[in-house]
Amino acid sequence: MKFLDPEIERYAEQHSAKEPEYLSELAKETRSTMDLPQMLSGHLQGRFLSLLSKLVRPKLALEIGTFTGYSALCIAEGLAPDGTLHTIDIFTPVAAMADRYFRKAGMQDRIQQHIAPALEVIPRIEGRFDLVFIDADKSNYINYLDLVIDRMNVGGLIIADNVLWSGKVLDEAKDQDGDTKGLSAYARRVNSDDRLESSLLPLRDGLLVSRRK
Repeated sequence: MKFLDPEIERYAEQHSAKEPEYLSELAKETRSTMDLPQMLSGHLQGRFLSLLSKLVRPKLALEIGTFTGYSALCIAEGLAPDGTLHTIDIFTPVAAMADRYFRKAGMQDRIQQHIAPALEVIPRIEGRFDLVFIDADKSNYINYLDLVIDRMNVGGLIIADNVLWSGKVLDEAKDQDGDTKGLSAYARRVNSDDRLESSLLPLRDGLLVSRRK
């Protein structure tokens, strides 16, 4: 699946910061071994996540949807010196691969991996969040938002991936599938919530960035 014209994407990557070598290796292994490699954030989106994290300098960050660990490593680049990233997934077959790259990057002590449903894990994580990245089951995006929004520090960011859903969100027909309905509802919700100021960026499959007022 291509989200951008390949030439435009290549040009954008050439004029963005270079990804660390371990991320290049992770991307290559993911694309050669995973059934759904498009779930990988990739170079351009990864550098944007890294930049946002470096601007926020989160002490406590949360990622919902680990996959092979690429986006987690990008977010971890910006952690405060004593910061921690909790990343959650239920897809156990790739947990060892993600952990292997966390160790290769020297981030194994800063990234805490959870293999369990996020709706169960999030309430058990103590503290207030500075950055949250949502990239998991689309029908639960609003439920994840409800669990974190009142635990966000002022100025903290909630970033939701795939909010354009390959353009399917443009179809307002009543027979939208559950994922599309969930993403459409999430976009409406954050845009109408007085606690947030949001901007939807057509980067890759759409990133909706919301700042806690």
